[in-house]
Amino acid sequence: MELQATSKSERPDVSVIVVNYNTAHLFGRMFAALEASRGDLKLQTIVVDNASRDNSVEILHTRYGGTALIANTANIGFARANNQAIPLAQGRYVLLLNTDAFISPDTLVKTVGFMDQNSACGVLGVKLVSEDGSLQPSCRYFPTPWNVFVASTGLKRFFPRTQLVDDMGWDHASVRECDWVPGCYYLVRREVIERIGLFDPRFFLYYEEVDHCRAIRAAGWSVVYYPYTQVVHIGGQSAATSGAFNPTSRQISPLQIESELLYFRKHHGLTGVLISVLLTNFNDSLRAWSGLVRYGSLAHAARAMRRSVVTLQRLFATVLASRATR
Repeated sequence: MELQATSKSERPDVSVIVVNYNTAHLFGRMFAALEASRGDLKLQTIVVDNASRDNSVEILHTRYGGTALIANTANIGFARANNQAIPLAQGRYVLLLNTDAFISPDTLVKTVGFMDQNSACGVLGVKLVSEDGSLQPSCRYFPTPWNVFVASTGLKRFFPRTQLVDDMGWDHASVRECDWVPGCYYLVRREVIERIGLFDPRFFLYYEEVDHCRAIRAAGWSVVYYPYTQVVHIGGQSAATSGAFNPTSRQISPLQIESELLYFRKHHGLTGVLISVLLTNFNDSLRAWSGLVRYGSLAHAARAMRRSVVTLQRLFATVLASRATR
C-alpha cells in the first residue's frame, strides 16, 4: 500500500484518522482536545463516517469544515474504514484516534517526539484511563486460546506463568515494549504502513490492532507503551449504539467472538480455533452446571451457555473461521 506522495515542506507531521459511528455527541470534546494538543505540529484530520444516523455528517460539514470527510452509505466496520482513509493520509505519522478518546494537552508533542527519537518504534500507545482516572489495560500480551481460557475462568493463581492479555500486574510508569496496544490512540509510523499496510479487512470490529501489531513486530519494528502522557478513554460508544455489546449482562459481543475466531485461525491454525472452541464450551458448561446447582434455574444455565452457543454459530457461519460474515 502506498500513501499519497507530498513534498517534505507540505507534509503534515501527523494524519489523524477518526472512524465515527453515531458519536456526534463526542465531537466537541474530541476535536477540542486534539487542537489543544497540537503545539507546533502540522495536522491533517480525516473522518470516516460509517453511515451514522445521528446527523454526524451534517455536523462535520457545518462545524468542522477543515476536516476531510469520507461518508459511507453503510457501516463497513472499523478496519475497512481506517483503510479507506489511508490513501488520503500525507503525514509522517498516522494517528488512529477514537471519538471517545480524549488526549491530554501534551500527548501529541510527546508521542511524536518519542517516535522521532526512536526509529525502531513502529507503533506507539499511551496510558489509558477512565473518566474517574482509573487505569485501563494499555499494554497487552497477544491472546491465545489458553490465556483467554485462563482469564475467563479465573485460574491465574494455578497458572502463574501464563501471561494474560490484560495483565495489570506491572509498573505502568515505565516505557516498555509489548505485544500490542489498543487502537483508540494508535500512533503508527508512515514507513510501517507503506511496507505492511494497515488492517486486515476481515476484522469488522475487534482484534484488528492485535493482528496489525503482530505484523509490525514480524517486520522488525517494536510496539511500545509510552506512559508519560495519558488519554481519557470512555470505551464502547460506537458498539453501544449498534447493540454490539450489552453493558447490563456483560455478554461478549458476537462481533468480538467472530474476530477472535478469525484471529486464532490466522495465527494458530484450525487446531487453535478448535482448541479455543473446546475450552470455551468446557468453561461455559461448568458455569451452567454451577448456576443450575446453585439457583436451580434453567434460565441461569442458559445464560451461562450463551457464549458457547454464539461461538458455535459463528464458527459455522465463518466456515471454521476461514472467512468473515461481514
